[in-house]
Amino acid sequence: MDFTWKSGHKQMRFSLPDQNIKAILERQQFPQQNDIPSNVEDALKDPVGSLALGRLISVKKAKSVLIVVNDITRPTPYDVMLPPLLKEIKGAGIEDDQITFLIANGIHRSHTDEENRSVYGEDVCCRYRIVNHSSDGDLMSLGILPEGIDLQVNRLVKEHDLVVATGLIGLHYIAGYSGGRKSIIPGIAGRRTIEATHRLMADDRACIGNLCDNPVNELLLKGARRAGVDFILNVITDDNKQIAAAVAGDLEEAWLKGVEYCRQASICRLDGPADIVIAGCGGYPKDINLYQAQKALEPATQAVRDGGVIILVAGCQEGMGEEIFLRWVTEAHDPEDIRQRFKIHFELGGHKAYAICRTIEKCQVVMVTDLDRDLVEKAFMIYRPTVEEAMEYAFSQVGNNPDIVVIPEAPNLAVELIR
Repeated sequence: MDFTWKSGHKQMRFSLPDQNIKAILERQQFPQQNDIPSNVEDALKDPVGSLALGRLISVKKAKSVLIVVNDITRPTPYDVMLPPLLKEIKGAGIEDDQITFLIANGIHRSHTDEENRSVYGEDVCCRYRIVNHSSDGDLMSLGILPEGIDLQVNRLVKEHDLVVATGLIGLHYIAGYSGGRKSIIPGIAGRRTIEATHRLMADDRACIGNLCDNPVNELLLKGARRAGVDFILNVITDDNKQIAAAVAGDLEEAWLKGVEYCRQASICRLDGPADIVIAGCGGYPKDINLYQAQKALEPATQAVRDGGVIILVAGCQEGMGEEIFLRWVTEAHDPEDIRQRFKIHFELGGHKAYAICRTIEKCQVVMVTDLDRDLVEKAFMIYRPTVEEAMEYAFSQVGNNPDIVVIPEAPNLAVELIR
C-alpha cells in the first residue's frame, strides 16, 4: 500500500507490504449531533452553562476584555473564530483599545510580528494590542492551590474586567484532553507553576484520553477557576483543520461537552499490540520541533508491543524546540539518568525527555526526520533518513512477518487495546 504523508512542509511517500498491515488508525467520522453546533456563531448564541457573552459583559459591567489565544504550535482556525467573537464583545460596548490578546506561549518562544499576522490575521494585528506571554516575567500570584502549588499567572488576567479563553479541544498526553482550562496552565502561567504541574505526569492516571481522577486535569481546572476565566470559546477540528464542532460558555461545562464530542471520534480500538507502529504528526506545525512531535509517541506507545519498534516521522525543522529539553538529552548517559533527574531535580523542558524515555523503556524508536543524526541519537532514538530504511531496520529487529499498525496523524488519537 502506498502512503503520502506530510513531514514538516514537505510531502513524503512510502510503501508498505499489504499483508503486514494490521490496521490503519485514523480519527473516526465525527458524530452527527443536534445538541452541539458545527459553527462558532451558533455556539456563541447558545452557550453552555453561561449567559451569552454580551449579556455577561453587561452584568459584570466590564469595560475591558482579555482574550487568551493559542500560539503557532496549535493550528487553531482563528480566521473563523475571532470575527464572531469580537462582534459579540464589541456589540456589548467594549472599545478596540480595551481588548487585549494574550498569547498562551507557556514556555514556548515568543511569536514574531509576522507569525502574529499569519495566525490571527492582519486586521486583528492592526486594531488590537497583542502580547506574548512570558513564563518568567510580568507575573502575579493568585495564592496557593490545595496541592500546595503557587498559582502564578500573567498579571494581565487581573488587569482586565473579563477573561475569555479560546482554543482547540483534542487529546493531550498528560492532561487527557486539551482546551478549556489549559489556556491558563500552562498557557499563561509562570514557569514554577508549570513545572509543578508537569511533575504530576509521573502518575499513571495522567495520560492521553483520561480525565478520571487525572491529577493534572484536576489541578488545571482549579487554576483556571481561580484565575477567573469568565467564558470560553473552543472548537474541535477535523483532519482538514476545518471546524467540526464549537462550544462556548462555562469553563468546565462547555469544555466537557466538547470533550465528549471529541472522544467519540478520537479513541481507536485495536485487537492487540503490533510489532511495528509507524506514526506521523500530520506535518507542520505539529512537528515543528521534537518538543511538539513527542506527542505522536503517546498513542504509538499504546499500540506497540513490548520490545517492538516505533517509527516516528517528524520534520522538526526548528530542532529540539526547548533549551532544557536539549540540555537533558545532551548531558544524560542513558534513559535511567533521565528518570533519576526527573525524580531528583525536575526542570520544565526535561519532562519531554522523561516522556520519550518512558517509551524507550518499552520499545525502540526510529526517527525519520530533518533533525541531525547526532541529536536523534542523544535522545536515545535511532536515526534513518527514509521510511524504507527505517522499515528495513525494524524488520531486522522483530522478524520478517511483523504486524504493522499505521497512524498517519498520531497526535489526534488515543489507542485502546481490546484484550
